[in-house]
Amino acid sequence: MDIMKLDQLTVEQLFDGIRNKDKVMLSRAVTLLESRKVEHRVKAEALLKHCLPFSGNALRVGITGVPGAGKSTFIEALGQKVVEFGRKLAVLAVDPTSQRTRGSILGDKTRMEKLSVNDEVFIRPTPAGETLGGVANSTRETIILLEAAGYDLIFIETVGVGQSEIAVHSMTDIFLLLLISGAGDELQGIKRGIIEMADIIAVNKADGDNIERSNHTRMDFKRALHLFAQAESGWTTPVESCSSITGNGLDEIWNHMLEYTSVTKQSGFFAKKREMQVLKWFDQSLQIELKQFLERETNWQNAIQEARIAVKEGVSIPSIAISKVIHSMLSKS
Repeated sequence: MDIMKLDQLTVEQLFDGIRNKDKVMLSRAVTLLESRKVEHRVKAEALLKHCLPFSGNALRVGITGVPGAGKSTFIEALGQKVVEFGRKLAVLAVDPTSQRTRGSILGDKTRMEKLSVNDEVFIRPTPAGETLGGVANSTRETIILLEAAGYDLIFIETVGVGQSEIAVHSMTDIFLLLLISGAGDELQGIKRGIIEMADIIAVNKADGDNIERSNHTRMDFKRALHLFAQAESGWTTPVESCSSITGNGLDEIWNHMLEYTSVTKQSGFFAKKREMQVLKWFDQSLQIELKQFLERETNWQNAIQEARIAVKEGVSIPSIAISKVIHSMLSKS
């Protein structure tokens, strides 16, 4: 994206473009969110304020899975199906980031060729950056823009490593775990916490000679889920086998998403979860802003540095040292 073109666009032009479902203007707006330039951040916050009243109406689905599970192929196959059902789909594919170029490595958009040319679909490969779990800082804000643009279904694909699953779970309504058969032990090295977070589990690549193995894996996970505590939502996690090639099982998975949405909205859990998520977003943003504020305030750098040295030399522990710094700041304010 030509930065000069971005600088020349006003907030009103970007907002009008988003509301008129202009994909070029939407892409430029997302680029604005991802920018680290101070002037871009000011413009981005103004744009988000315009879009916020038009957000909140999409179903947000996080999709994660073991390496090789075929997440992008699955998203393309399911995406084509839901578009046929009349949904407007946006896909945020969070890619690993090159530490040399800071650019996206995998380029998921190039792996969703059929989906990317559909007029009802917007795909944005996003470099993970250095944020917790590999989820871009601007992902939550991008969701607001997408919803203001009229997209009523948003898929967020995780990198599938580290803490990315937890981060994506904290910003989506439904969390889908994608598995494959024959990938090592029966739980495929997945942490118990990730399985507990899953609202739907799908065993992918259930086609050809792999159908029987996929069904065995599906049954193994169904049995394993009986050992877990009941989810707060009251929802019982279904386990389906599917094929992104033949399309088998995709209708069932989509129906599970619709049923989960209906059940949790009726119980009030859907709204409660979103409230908890936005408060968590606030708390995380507050921590980041406070840290940046302290880093900018040169008057307090000496006190912070002294506290760090005290901890490093074993004279103090972090909680005591930090309390001392805060007390010093408050007494001077």
